[in-house]
Amino acid sequence: MLSRISPYWLWLLLAVPALIMAPALFTETGRAFHGLLHPSGEWSTGFLILTLCITPLMYLTKGASWARWLRTNRRYFGVASFAYAAVHTYVYVVGEGTVAKILSEATRFNIAMGWLAFAVFIPLAATSVDFAVKGMGVWWKWLQRWTYAAAVLVLLHWASLHDWHEIGGALVTFAPLAALTLYRLWWLYLRLRPQPGARD
Repeated sequence: MLSRISPYWLWLLLAVPALIMAPALFTETGRAFHGLLHPSGEWSTGFLILTLCITPLMYLTKGASWARWLRTNRRYFGVASFAYAAVHTYVYVVGEGTVAKILSEATRFNIAMGWLAFAVFIPLAATSVDFAVKGMGVWWKWLQRWTYAAAVLVLLHWASLHDWHEIGGALVTFAPLAALTLYRLWWLYLRLRPQPGARD
């Protein structure tokens, strides 16, 4: 059933938050515009976590149809995460107003983590098209593993923004990803496997 859903419908669904933000993003100034900073970051984080949860969900559900559908469309969720991260960055840059102010804040830990996460996002998004996947070969999968580094940087960015007062909320948000990643590592490397020639 899910396999019959057109990618265009999925793109439309992924764009719904952006469509809601669009009026303030392009026509408003002041508080309404700056109010997009947190929701754009939250949507980017949500899609990033979902993207990274898909493979361990495949293991956990033994390849359920809905998990296979998520895997088939995983790149769409990753690109959506980058797109909302770009909106988040744009709102921040416009809000700061001057290059001097942006540079002066770039050395702060919380802001530096955000910039580093976005820097990791750029090559990941740039190589998300089919010809890049084919052209890079095994190197494409190696590059995509940097998505985990981006997730750690986003977690640090989020938790440190308010002097670590919101670390609990950040950890709760990332908890499903942490749990599923640990399950994936267990499934790949630690679980007991039948010995060759063993009989029931």
